[in-house]
Amino acid sequence: MSAKTIHFKVGNGDMTLVVLESGRRILIDCKITSAADDPNDDAPDVGFQLRDRLKRDTDGRLYVDAFLLTHPDQDHCAGLRRHFHLGPPGSWVKANDKIVIREMLSSPIVFRRADRKKAKDGLTLCEDAQAWRNEARRRVRLFRSQGWLADGDRIQILGEDVDGKTDDLLPILVSTGSIFSTICGVTDATFKGLLLAPLPTDDVDEAEVLSKNNSSVIVRLTLAAGGNTMAGRFLFGGDAEVAIWERIRDRYKDEDLTYDVLVAPHHCSWHSLSWDSWSKMREKAKVSERARSALAQAASGAIIVSSSNSILDDDRDPPCIRAKREYEAILKPVLGPFRCVADEPGDEPLEIGVSYFGVKPSRLFVGVAGGLSTGVGGEALAHG
Repeated sequence: MSAKTIHFKVGNGDMTLVVLESGRRILIDCKITSAADDPNDDAPDVGFQLRDRLKRDTDGRLYVDAFLLTHPDQDHCAGLRRHFHLGPPGSWVKANDKIVIREMLSSPIVFRRADRKKAKDGLTLCEDAQAWRNEARRRVRLFRSQGWLADGDRIQILGEDVDGKTDDLLPILVSTGSIFSTICGVTDATFKGLLLAPLPTDDVDEAEVLSKNNSSVIVRLTLAAGGNTMAGRFLFGGDAEVAIWERIRDRYKDEDLTYDVLVAPHHCSWHSLSWDSWSKMREKAKVSERARSALAQAASGAIIVSSSNSILDDDRDPPCIRAKREYEAILKPVLGPFRCVADEPGDEPLEIGVSYFGVKPSRLFVGVAGGLSTGVGGEALAHG
């Protein structure tokens, strides 16, 4: 028995489907652009690829068991309104055949965002993010009114809000620093999630808390497979930048940050590793050792995945060639590969299998840090 993660080709953006050994599916972010939906465009049809990997319920509705939005940026929620059902489950329309979100996983900070036309502080939301916020509010209101939620109405709030705003939501609240393992009200022993951020407001100032990137949910998911309860540890950091990673390093122990797979934050951006501008300073830019240490807790054979465009030796950021070099340096002593999703052959996503023996990419690859070059039958496995 096994689990797996599917990392879709969405350019600079994030969209990962986690398939647990139990069969439950957790979607982390989505980026389904109009180009991806256009049959005449060359962009991979990631909407179809996602739907093809989902199940239907007894009412014939496609669904994800949980949808975790790391933060409300367009490159993490594009296509939400076109592809996902929003509103009470009973209002689902067969002709539209949208995907039902049985349970939302959301930071409370999204509730404090304003529509573009109403915002006075620049902290605005795109239309898909507004739709997420409104649906999250609907589900919270329903919980407050009746004290329980059913599939299609469920939500878990990831992290406490300021001024006691989430104090009455304890049954659906996951505190920062705690472990959760429930989906749709049921404990699922095939995964554990350690919520590392958003950080409490006493750890960061208000500007950092409210900035979109630094309000990112950071979570380490530990997946079980074949009786190994720690078969694969996956670290997802959204677009969190250097200020947050420095605080993560100060707040948590090495074992809390150890991973078998890291999705490089902010699409392999230099700003997750440094306060300096790559485009302005190039090789003179300095690495934050605290931030790098937070992202350097790689287990033997660990994999770092860049969900980004192809990484070129230029001034772009993200993705940034210097960040890629730092990640390759992190991987070198553990003999692990760096994989850029954009460079996978064809239009199909990158799949990483999780078995009793650890994690393993599903395709041939070359250029493993440390000089190895191995294939599907011969990669070094990362063991939990």
